[in-house]
Formats: sequence, structure tokens, C-alpha cells
Amino acid sequence: MAVPFEALIPYGIILAMFGATGAGLSKLRHWNNGGKRARRSLDQWDRQMMDRDRRLTGYLRGQSDAPIAPAGFELNNPWRVEKRFS
Repeated sequence: MAVPFEALIPYGIILAMFGATGAGLSKLRHWNNGGKRARRSLDQWDRQMMDRDRRLTGYLRGQSDAPIAPAGFELNNPWRVEKRFS
């Protein structure tokens, strides 16, 4: 006995919703990374360079080939300094 096609419609809807959600999340991740593929297995050096690039360009994945840093970068220190006790 064959399965009526009306029983398969909910499965098709569920499959389409999973596909739309996956495509939407993929596009969001792609857009969030500045149009570049996601990075994998980052170590401390990569995170440090990404933070430097974010401070230089304003984007986490942005890179600059300018030999001179933009104005204001000399005051942009990544070191977190604790306040001194008085």
C-alpha cells in the first residue's frame, strides 16, 4: 500500500524550514566576517592579530596595507592596565 502524498507535505515543510534556517545562518556568518570564510582553530597569535586589525580598521577581519597607522592609533593601546592602589 502506497503512502498518500498528503502525509509527506509536513515533512517537506520541515525540510524547507531547516534548509532556509541553515542558509540564513550561513549568510549571516559570511556577512559577519566581512565576506570572508570563517576562521578555524585560532590560537593566541591569531586572536592578537585580529584584535590589532580591528583596532586599525574597525573590522574584526579587516586588514590594511598602509605603512603608516591612522591618526589616533598611537593612543589605542590593547594592554589592559589595572588601576593603582592609592
